Amino acid sequence: MTSIRIALSDNHSSRPLDAPPRKKVTIQELQQMRVAGKPIAMLTAYDYPTARACEAHGVDITLVGDSLAQVCLGYDDTTRLTLDEMLHHIRAVARGSRTPLLVADMPFGTYHVSAEDAIRNAVRIVREGGAEAVKIEGGLEVVETVKRLTQIGIPVMAHVGLMPQRHVMLSGFRAQGRDAAGAMDVLRSALALEEAGAFAMVLEAIPHALGTYITKRLQRAFTIGIGAGAETDGQVLVWDDMVGTWHGHQARFVRRFADVKSEVEKGVRGYVEAVRERSFPASSESYGMQKAEWERFEQLAQDFRGSKSS
Repeated sequence: MTSIRIALSDNHSSRPLDAPPRKKVTIQELQQMRVAGKPIAMLTAYDYPTARACEAHGVDITLVGDSLAQVCLGYDDTTRLTLDEMLHHIRAVARGSRTPLLVADMPFGTYHVSAEDAIRNAVRIVREGGAEAVKIEGGLEVVETVKRLTQIGIPVMAHVGLMPQRHVMLSGFRAQGRDAAGAMDVLRSALALEEAGAFAMVLEAIPHALGTYITKRLQRAFTIGIGAGAETDGQVLVWDDMVGTWHGHQARFVRRFADVKSEVEKGVRGYVEAVRERSFPASSESYGMQKAEWERFEQLAQDFRGSKSS
C-alpha cells in the first residue's frame, strides 16, 4: 500500500535535534505497553521510503502486509502474491525500518500445505527478508502450524475475524462474529492461537464489544484491532488507506489522516502543464556556459560538420 514516497535521510533529519534516539521495540516492550494500557501503533509499509517514515515518526510495529499485492503490484486480491515478491518488499522495508518490530505476512499458500512447508517458508522470511516475526491468517486449523513455528523460535502474530486471504469463501469482505455462534468461533480461535504461542492477535472487522472481550480474555497476547473498536491493545491501518492514496473500496473502519492523493494529482498536473507551456525548466533550473566557450564550441562544431561533409 504505497503510493506516496517520503524522502528521509539516514540521520533522521526530521526528528527534533533534542529528541533522544528511539530504543529498539521488542515483543517484551510491547507486552509491557499492553500491561500499562499504552496503545500500540502498527502501520503497513512496503518499500524503503515508507519504512523510513515508520522509523522516524513513532510507529511501534511495521507490518509488511500482503495487501501490497493490490496497492503496490496491481493484483486484484492478496492471493496472487508470491513468496519471492513478498521477500523483495520485506528486504526493502527491513533496510528502512529498524526500530519498530518488523512483522511480515505469510502469503497465501505458504503455510497451508503442511507445518514443515510453513516452517521452510517462514525461515526464508526471517533469514532472507529480515523480518522479526510472521503473521498468519487463520483459526483452529492453523494452531498446529503456529505451535511448530514458535517452538523453533519464530514469533507469530495471529490474525482472526475477517481474513482477506479467504474473502472468496467468506463471500466478500464482510464483518465476522456478528451473531453469538460466529463470535464464539472467533473467541475459540483467539484463545487456541494464544495457547499455541502467538504473541499477538490481529482482530479484523468484528463487533467492538467482541474486540474488547477478546482483549480482556487473552492472558499474554496483545491485540491489534482493525475494525474491532478502540479498546484493543493497539490499532493497525494500511498505509495507502491512512494517507488517502488508495482509490478502491474504503472500509468503514478506515480513517484518512492525510490527503496525499490530492497533492499527487496537483503535482503531476502542474508538472505536465509546465512542460507543455515550456515554463519548466526555468533559467534558474538550467545550466549556463561562458560566452567565449560557447563561441569556441560553435566554431568547433562548424569545423566538425565541414570535415564530415568532405
